[in-house]
Amino acid sequence: MKQQGGGGEKELVDVASSHREDPGLRYAKKPLPTDVLGDNMGESGVLLWVKAEPFLVGALQVPPPSKFSLHYLRKISTYVRTRATEGAYPRLSWSTWRHIACGKLQLAKDLAWLYFEVFDSLVVKTPEERLEWSEIVSSCMSEDEIEKQRNQLSVDTLQFLLFLYIQQLNKVSLRTSLIGEEWPSHRNRSQSPDLTEKSSCHRKNWNDYSHQAFVCDHLSNLLELLLDPEQLTASSHSIRSSLVSREAVMALSFLIEGTVRKAKKIYPLHELALWQPLHAESGFSKSSKTFAVYKLEAWLRTCLTDNPFGTSACLKAGKKLAWAHQVEGATKRAKVACNTHVAPRTHRMVVMSQVYKQTLAKSSDTLVGAHVKIHRCNESFIYLLSPLRSVTIEKCRNSTFVLGPVQTALHLHSCDNVKVIAVCHRLSVSSTTGCTFHILTPTCPLILSGNQTVTFAPFHTYYPMLEDHMARTGLATVPNYWDNPMIVCRENRDTTVFQLLPPCEFYVFIIPFEMEGDTVEIPGGLPPAYQKALDEREQKIQIWQQTVKEARLTKDQRKQFQVLVENKFYEWLINTGHHQQLDSLVPPAAGSKQAAG
Repeated sequence: MKQQGGGGEKELVDVASSHREDPGLRYAKKPLPTDVLGDNMGESGVLLWVKAEPFLVGALQVPPPSKFSLHYLRKISTYVRTRATEGAYPRLSWSTWRHIACGKLQLAKDLAWLYFEVFDSLVVKTPEERLEWSEIVSSCMSEDEIEKQRNQLSVDTLQFLLFLYIQQLNKVSLRTSLIGEEWPSHRNRSQSPDLTEKSSCHRKNWNDYSHQAFVCDHLSNLLELLLDPEQLTASSHSIRSSLVSREAVMALSFLIEGTVRKAKKIYPLHELALWQPLHAESGFSKSSKTFAVYKLEAWLRTCLTDNPFGTSACLKAGKKLAWAHQVEGATKRAKVACNTHVAPRTHRMVVMSQVYKQTLAKSSDTLVGAHVKIHRCNESFIYLLSPLRSVTIEKCRNSTFVLGPVQTALHLHSCDNVKVIAVCHRLSVSSTTGCTFHILTPTCPLILSGNQTVTFAPFHTYYPMLEDHMARTGLATVPNYWDNPMIVCRENRDTTVFQLLPPCEFYVFIIPFEMEGDTVEIPGGLPPAYQKALDEREQKIQIWQQTVKEARLTKDQRKQFQVLVENKFYEWLINTGHHQQLDSLVPPAAGSKQAAG
């Protein structure tokens, strides 16, 4: 990837280029070896941790419906098991979930589909499968046809119940709203590194301490949801003497994974729990093929520890990377941390903070498949031109973000006057003011609480590798619901909170970097109204150029006219702030390099 400007070009420095992936702990593809643990189980070093992605991407950043409480989820758990032949268990079909959600929980159909689709997007699917689904939906001619296709979908029933329960992560409690913070406990006394600041107390999705605390505090309830109906009784004291199936523990692998000290591989929870040397600790009985709940819970609590690939670990032990200043007079250094030197590809994380009055660009293996958090960036232009897993932009001001395809969720919180340009599976926004989103997305953008003056516009740029990156993330050009947002917050259904960008204000966006690749135009093209506006503007420019040509100006008059145009153009750059971006694209003086340490 190259940067142009100042009459020359220089290669953009990849701040993590010296830290190519060391597999470290990686997902196991073979059964656990028999010689890992040895005879002494006390020295086995089994470590379990709460997975970040279900909370990071799966827990919607909005208070959950009241019907997602344990009381109602227990009822659903019993209901689905008694209707196994009706598409309810062990796979829950969309039609059955729609019946439960709309008929029994009184949820709106679009909200029922939202939770079903969000969970489905977390399931491991190949890009080809995602593209195939996009093709099926885009070929439908009506909502009824789309509904028929949705009826073919199903999800793992027990995992979906767990998914619904963890929506409680962002439940607003009266105590919290009154005192401003959670009641102190030994788990949340640990302070997150300064890149997350106190915002992690409000937005728990990126706080792995909150993930661990949530699972520990609610572990009994989570196990209760997985019990067979005959194990559920009116007395909660009987739960400890209950038995839980292997399938239930496999479902719990949706939230928990781990490793063994000598294995150096990541294993799903159920593989560790079912491993012969661990049966005594995990409570598994070969004869009944079940786990004793009290032993399983005790084992989980004993082995649960901090996520070695979570945000906190990334900031504390990850590579701290800094980009040199590109704008003269900038007073803050950008902070960038990543865990790619120790994390497997499925656990990559990059955190950026305090980018101030800079233009930063990256297209590298460091970003591929990573969860990215961009925090407290002001008056900057940031280009992350690689396929990304998820992106969260928080507390940023007066900045532009151009992103590669985001495979799961793109979320903005507490941002002012920010422009985001991206292809993404899902966009959600909360507590933003005056932000503009040029997006291409197969799902309805989610407008959560606290937003003012949200503007949606069609995706309007490209870079040479864009279509290749879209294919790698399973994102297609159709369907595209950029102009059909969904207002999720219950306290405010005011549609005036958002607007579509008027075509007369629409311009294409040019990415000022050279890369190798085959994409030479905006994927999917532009909506007719916006293309028409561009064509009319181009026609006016041609007429104006023809008028100047026919004016037969003298040489001195042409010079005067040129100076006048340049002055007006420079004045426009100053008034719009675009001069800052142009200045930052000029290569720094010789000897000035971006730091990577």
